[in-house]
Amino acid sequence: MNVEYAFNASRPPTARPEPTTSNRPAHPVSDAITMATSQLRAIGVLTRSARLSQRAFTTSARQLEAAVSAKTTETSPAPVDESKPVEISQAPNRVGVWSRSQRPRAQAMTGPRFEQTDFSVQPQPKSAIELIHQQPVRWTHDRMVACDGGGGPNGHPKIYINTDKPEISTCNYCGLPYANEHHREHLESLPATSYPLS
Repeated sequence: MNVEYAFNASRPPTARPEPTTSNRPAHPVSDAITMATSQLRAIGVLTRSARLSQRAFTTSARQLEAAVSAKTTETSPAPVDESKPVEISQAPNRVGVWSRSQRPRAQAMTGPRFEQTDFSVQPQPKSAIELIHQQPVRWTHDRMVACDGGGGPNGHPKIYINTDKPEISTCNYCGLPYANEHHREHLESLPATSYPLS
């Protein structure tokens, strides 16, 4: 009895043609094809038997799921509204130290490194901006002023500043203020300016 016919009774065994004898030698490709087809038949038999066991497993798994879901419906959590975005908050700051090389906040900025440091004279934020706003306005009679930051290695590329408008014009590199002499009366009449006028 054919093995394939034993597992699948609905399909009759296929008729195989008888091998013909010829004078030519056997071709290696045809031998490989016949060997491959026999292997495919064996694999087909195994997959059919695996399908049967898979069906049995899915049936038992469905019964198990039904039994488990009946027990867990009592303690199931309340449904979450998915239309609202869930906000993820930042983790809270640590109260204590988290490394052996750290010291507590109470002991921070103490010790020999900070003993003679006066923090009131240390650079503050925006200190360069505050210092440049102490520079007096440079008055000119020309409509255009060239600024190179003093030239040399400490300077900057030369740019031209327009002083036509009745305002204090500043250099975009170093921040030096320039104004036209024609607008002096208007600028002095203002209640306050960002740069000293003289």
